Amino acid sequence: MITVISGTNRKNSECLHFAKAYANIIRAKSDVPVKLLALEAIPHDWFHATMYETGQQSPSLSVLQDAYMLPASKFVYVIPEYNGSFPGALKLFLDACSIRNYKETFKGKKAALVGIATGRAGNLRGMDHLTGVLHHVGTVVLPNKLPISRIRQLMDKQGNITDEATLLVMEKQADELLSF
Repeated sequence: MITVISGTNRKNSECLHFAKAYANIIRAKSDVPVKLLALEAIPHDWFHATMYETGQQSPSLSVLQDAYMLPASKFVYVIPEYNGSFPGALKLFLDACSIRNYKETFKGKKAALVGIATGRAGNLRGMDHLTGVLHHVGTVVLPNKLPISRIRQLMDKQGNITDEATLLVMEKQADELLSF
C-alpha cells in the first residue's frame, strides 16, 4: 500500500489538490492500493502533555496509524513551504506516530517528497528538513525530490493541475517510486 500525505492541517489547502492529483497518478499507473491522508481532516485530540508516554496515544491517532502508516510500504509526502520548512503539524504527526510501533511504522519503508510553494524554490529547504527526519526514523527517501514552484499558476480555479510539464514530472517521480 502507498499512503499519500497532504502535509498541512490548513483547511482548503492547495497542498491537498496536489496530493489528490498524485494519488490519482499512482492509481492510474498501478494496482497497488493507494490511500490519501489529509492532515486537515484528522482529529487533533492526540496533542496533549502526555502524548509521548507509552500507552498514552489517543485512540484517534491509533486508528490513523493503523489505517495509513503501518500497512504502507511507501509514502508520498506533499509538503507546502511554511516558514522555510515543512508544516509543524506534519512533524507533530510523525512524532506522535513514533511512540507506538516505531519500527513497524517507519523502518525500511520508502518515501517520495513533493515540495510545493507559491514562490520560486518549491520548498527545497523543507524537503531537506523532512529528509533528515525520515532518515532518522529509518525511512529511505527517493533521491528524486520534486520541487514545484508558483503553484497558483499551475492550477485552474477548481484546483485541478493544468500545467502539462508539472503533471509529467509528477508522473516521472511516481514511476520512480513504484519501481523503488
